[in-house]
Amino acid sequence: MAPAATSSRSHAAQDPREQQLDVSGQNRVAIFDKQGGPVSIKDVPVQKQLKRGEALVRVIYTGVCHTDLHAMLGDWPLDNKLPLVGGHEGAGVVVALGEGADQFVKVGDRVGIKWIATSCLNCSFCRTGAEPNCPHAQCSGFSVDGSFQKYAVSYANHLSIIPDALPLDQAAPILCAGVTVYKALKEAQLIPGQYVAIPGAGGGLGHLAIQYAVAAGYRVIAIDTGADKKQLCESLGAEKFIDFKTSKSLVDDIKAATPDGFGPQAAVVAASGAAAYEQALDYIRPRGVLVAVGLPGNTDIRANVFFTVFRSVRVVGSYVGNRQDAQEALEIAASGKVRTHFKTLGLSQLPQVYDDMQSGKIAGRIVLDIDQ
Repeated sequence: MAPAATSSRSHAAQDPREQQLDVSGQNRVAIFDKQGGPVSIKDVPVQKQLKRGEALVRVIYTGVCHTDLHAMLGDWPLDNKLPLVGGHEGAGVVVALGEGADQFVKVGDRVGIKWIATSCLNCSFCRTGAEPNCPHAQCSGFSVDGSFQKYAVSYANHLSIIPDALPLDQAAPILCAGVTVYKALKEAQLIPGQYVAIPGAGGGLGHLAIQYAVAAGYRVIAIDTGADKKQLCESLGAEKFIDFKTSKSLVDDIKAATPDGFGPQAAVVAASGAAAYEQALDYIRPRGVLVAVGLPGNTDIRANVFFTVFRSVRVVGSYVGNRQDAQEALEIAASGKVRTHFKTLGLSQLPQVYDDMQSGKIAGRIVLDIDQ
């Protein structure tokens, strides 16, 4: 590992572990060897030999995303590496650098490991800011090992700098859930004052989508179910909450939530069920846009061609943000306009988290403390 200068950055919201820049002991990992698991917590040697452009990150917190569960179950129409250390919402500090990596980060920098671990940065997609669509992109916790470990090797040129004012546990969910919905709202191409409906508004992605939308000046119609999620969505700035389980006509209720009754200008679908997508095509107004965000493995969007044309509606897929989107999403969170709502558990509890996710028991986001 090449020596590197230590960052002089002061940390306003500092975890004491951020100053522990030595690489000592074993690497604690959550790993599975076959699709479907089981996930095992093991101690393995730390990878200290770094290639050019690589950085060793001491992960302190990491969020848990439904994508991590999909990778473990193997229920996507894509293959992930095996064995695999999952995770792609890692927040920690740089503790060592490979040759050439110091042009991007320094030892001691507070950084985030995102879903897009690296891309070629030279193809037509990368050159136009569409790094997630790069044919050579690698994904953390999917095609390369991710953040469910104490020491993660990552690519320095794709690490995100976490602002000093943002605690690492708050930052972790922004690195996937936050940047994903922030990018989706950009894809909607709204202007301040327009309405956006958010199915799944009380979940891990949805509650962040509400806040980014409000920060941008959009008016939010939150769609979810239950008194707790209603209270959360309204406290975050949603003007209207519609419970899809108690509504007698969800489409009519959503349209009625807009002053002219034509429906919202956009729907950013953070839910993963087919019904959420098909309903959105019915309640967005003419010239509206459906932004597909959730990633169910085997769900089709059924759109009537005649009325898609007649009503001039758009269907847009929004995968995840690029490096600049991630930095913007983190900066907005650091300003206090977006705050993640999560429960902290230990890395040792990841197998139970997966079980609870499969049973639909997880509300909001889970953030894992790697040392627990």
